[in-house]
Order: sequence, then C-alpha cells, then structure tokens
Amino acid sequence: MNSTLLSPAVRAAVTGGSAIRKMFEQGIELKKKYGADSVFDFSLGNPDLAPPPAVRAALEKIAASSGEPFALGYMPNAGYPATREALARLVSKEQATETPAADVVVTVGAAGGLNVLFRAILSPGDEVVVPSPYFVEYGFYAGNHGGTLRPVPTKAGDFSLDVSAIDAAIGPKTRAVLVNTPNNPTGQIYPAADLAALGRVLERRSAEFGRVIYLVSDEPYRQLNYTGEPIPPIFPAYRHSVVVGSFSKTLSLAGERVGYLAANPAIEGVEELVGGFILANRILGFVNAPAVGQKILQTAAGEGIDVAVYRRRRDALAAAFRAAGLEFFLPKGAFYFFVPSPVPDEGAFVEALLREKILAVAGSGFGLPGHVRFAFCVEDRVIAGAAEGIRRAVASLRA
Repeated sequence: MNSTLLSPAVRAAVTGGSAIRKMFEQGIELKKKYGADSVFDFSLGNPDLAPPPAVRAALEKIAASSGEPFALGYMPNAGYPATREALARLVSKEQATETPAADVVVTVGAAGGLNVLFRAILSPGDEVVVPSPYFVEYGFYAGNHGGTLRPVPTKAGDFSLDVSAIDAAIGPKTRAVLVNTPNNPTGQIYPAADLAALGRVLERRSAEFGRVIYLVSDEPYRQLNYTGEPIPPIFPAYRHSVVVGSFSKTLSLAGERVGYLAANPAIEGVEELVGGFILANRILGFVNAPAVGQKILQTAAGEGIDVAVYRRRRDALAAAFRAAGLEFFLPKGAFYFFVPSPVPDEGAFVEALLREKILAVAGSGFGLPGHVRFAFCVEDRVIAGAAEGIRRAVASLRA
C-alpha cells in the first residue's frame, strides 16, 4: 500500500539519494561522535567566506527603507527593473555583448534559472547533452520538464571539452547542450576556441534538424578564476545561447537564492524566448527571486569575495595530494578537486578516507566513476589537519 505514496521516479530518486548530501549527513554524525575539530569535511560546496562589504552596506540601506510602503512587496515576475538593469550591466561586461535589461530575468538561484529555462524550451522526449562529469542535479532538472540528460565524456586527464564527441551525441531530439564553466566538479574552464568550435557544431546541427539547439552556460562560479585570464564569454561563440548565473558563490549568498537567466540579444525572436522565461518563473511557483536578494544586487552585483583565499586553499590541498602521491588536474576555477582514485574502486578510497575522518564525495554521483571530489571551501586548518590522513588513506590502499 505504501508503494503508492510516491511516483516511481521520485521513489527511485529518494532511494538513491544524493551522494553529496549523504556524505554531508555522515559528516554530521562523525562530528557528534568525535568532535568537529577531529573531522575534515570536504563534501559540500558551501562557500564559507563572509560576503563582501558591499552586501552589508546594501542590507543597511534596505533596513533603513523597510518602513516604506511596498518596500518588500510584489514586483514584476522578471524581477525589479533596477535589479535587471544592474544585472544587464554585469552580463554585458562578462559576455562582451551589449545586453539590455529586457533580456535578463531574475531567478531563484541558478537552480531555479535552469528549471525555468528547461520548462520554457523542453518538450517531452527532448534531450540535453552535457559533458561529464557534471553537477549531480542536472538530470533531475531536465527530467522535471520531460527532458533526458545525455552525458558525453570529457577528455581524459584535464576534463576539457570533446567537441567531436558532443557532435556525435547530438541528434533530432537534442534541444540544448549544457556546459558549466568554471566546472563543478573538475574546476576546468573551457577556452574560447573550444566554445567557438562547439558553436559551429550547433549552428550546423540546428540547420540539419530544422530546430534551434541552445547552448546553455551555467556560470555560478564565474568569479572563482585562478588563471589570471578572463573567463571566455559564451555569447560571441554562438547566437542561440543563454547564460545562467547566481551569487551564491561570488557574493557568498547561497542561502538567499538569487540568480538570473540572460538570453543572447542576437537570438532572432529573443522577446518570445524571454517571455517564456517570465511565464515559467511564475507558473513553476518561484514567482520571484527574494526581494532582499534582488535589492542587494542593485548595488553589489559587480562585487565579489576575496578569490585569493580560495587560491591559497587550492594550493595547500594540492600540496597534500602531491605528498600522498596522487596525480590530479589542478583546478583553474570553482573550489573543487576531482581526483582520480588510487585504486579502481572509488568507493574503497572514500571508505579509506572515512577511516581517517575525512569526507569526500564519490565521482560516480557526478557521472564519472573512478574519481573523488574534494571541496576546498573550508578553513585552512581543515586542509592542514587532513593532509596526513590523506597520505595514510592512499598508502593503505596501495599496500
């Protein structure tokens, strides 16, 4: 009788669960048992830096005006006009393309933005091609709206785009190719040449199948860039492109849930596409991103946290991996390592780490077994405290 309480799809998802969340919850139990200082938790990408001063200044301004009528009331479904203007200025700079506020919609984080996008463009049976490894929730977001995720492996070693493999995976059901740069879980940043090559593939394939195939760039980690070079923009690479962003990482506002969708103004009929975003924002029940978050962005959208802190932590964790004899790709952005397991069974590596009270996430949850993800948005003491345990875990497996 209880089997009828949930749909089969949701029941299967609940049973499978999220590897990230499971490890996070296991960490809570370990911390209760051994004390927080004795557990080294690299499981969850939860930004731990304080928001920049501009956020506090914006909050003080919001608090001072909170007694005014409609101060935190309803706004247009696309977001406050002043917020859209601020985001349009930011997108225009980042995408090297003059983007009007009319082509920007404020969303409930990047997750809300992707669900709005997929609701607007997907029909049942459509496919979303994604390079793997990929963020674990993408499959659910596409499935929410009748779509299916079609993973395509990236190149071995550095997780760069395999444009030829993506080309081969595209078919008559393909509606979008979804890239995430800087990437979670690998930290790779896709170069302009690869994005341009992908754009040419999508132009040819769209013409072949007689339907628009969108290029979607999920960019919540855009500011977390350790290369010294600008993140390549997606708009110049392909006309039918959409950017999804959020401020969970760049402003440490993960709990405020505020992000955006920006459509390439070069899209023919872009007004219709954005109108679909606005409708989906409403009928999915998001209605609007939080008023406080939107008002913060009006003055703080171009600000950011101190990336040098994350760079220092990246380098410290890299040193710990080298000392343990691990080979790995050094992340160019975001705040994750995706480390090859020292033995074929990544689960054995995760368990060996757990015996050292170190929490990391198995790569199979990201669509690429044989790897383990470490999030380095943690205090320096966590990295320093885990170094010897990582070495022991690797040595135990190789013994």
